Amino acid sequence: MKTYLECLPCLVRQSLEAARHATPDEQIHEQVLRKVLDALRAYDLRRPPPVAGGLIHRIVRESTGLDDPYRISKQICNRKALEIYPEMKEFVRQSPDPLGAALRLSIAGNAMDFAVHSRADRQDIRQIMTEAVSRHISTATLREFREHMDRATAILYLGDNAGEIVFDRLLVEELPAEKITFVVKGGPVINDVTREDAEITGITDLVEVIDNGSDIPGTIPGECSPEFVRRFEQSDLIISKGQGNYECLSDVRRDIYFLFKAKCPVITMDVKCASGTYVVALNRR
Repeated sequence: MKTYLECLPCLVRQSLEAARHATPDEQIHEQVLRKVLDALRAYDLRRPPPVAGGLIHRIVRESTGLDDPYRISKQICNRKALEIYPEMKEFVRQSPDPLGAALRLSIAGNAMDFAVHSRADRQDIRQIMTEAVSRHISTATLREFREHMDRATAILYLGDNAGEIVFDRLLVEELPAEKITFVVKGGPVINDVTREDAEITGITDLVEVIDNGSDIPGTIPGECSPEFVRRFEQSDLIISKGQGNYECLSDVRRDIYFLFKAKCPVITMDVKCASGTYVVALNRR
C-alpha cells in the first residue's frame, strides 16, 4: 500500500508523541519534529507508511539517546495482558469452537492499542474480550481459515505489538506448534514486539521464534534479513497481525491472512470496510 497524503500529518503527530514519550525536553521535541519534516519532504510516497515510521523512530532514538523509548511501556502492557490470560484461556477452552474464539481474541488484542492504553486495568481488557466474542466472522471465513491451517506445512506468524502478543498466544496455542514460526522485530520500534516480549509472554516456550532483522513497524521483505526472507519465501501460509503489516504486504502475492481491526480512515478506504471492522482477509498467490 502506498503512503497517502492523509498519512503525512499522522506521521508528524506520531513523531511528536514519540518524542514526548521519550523525554520532557522541549528542545529535543523541536529537534525531532524538524528532522522528521525534512525526512518526510524527501520521502517517496509510493512506499508504505511503515517505512516512514521506521525513519521517524530512528530519528527519535538518535535524538533522545534512548535505544528503546517504549521498553517500560511494553513491559507494563505485557503484564496487564498476562494478568487476564488465564481467564481468556479458560474462555477459549470452554468455547464450542476454540479456534474461532481464539481468532476473535487475537483480533481483539489488535483492537486495543496497548501503547495508548498502558493504564488500562483488567476490566478494560475484559471489555475488549467481551466485545470480541460478539463480533461476527462468517462461518465460511472460519471454515476456510481452518482448512488453510490444516493444509499448510510451514506457517509464518508475523507478530505486531506488546500486550497484543498475549492475545496472539491464545491463537498460536490452537494451531499445530510444529508448523508455526513466530516473527518479531529485529530491533525496537514503538511498541512492536521483540524477542524480549516473546520470552516474557511465553511464546518462545511454544513455537520457534525468529526476528526479521528490521526496525520498521511493519514487514518489508526487502528490508529484512536474508534468513527471514528465506523463511518468508518457503512458508506456504502467513498470518499477518496488525495494520502496519497490512500496509506493507497488501500488494504481495502470497497466501497471507491479514488479521486486524480497521482503525484508520486510510485503511478502511483501502480495505473497503467500515471503521471498527474485525478484518480476516486472505491475499492469494
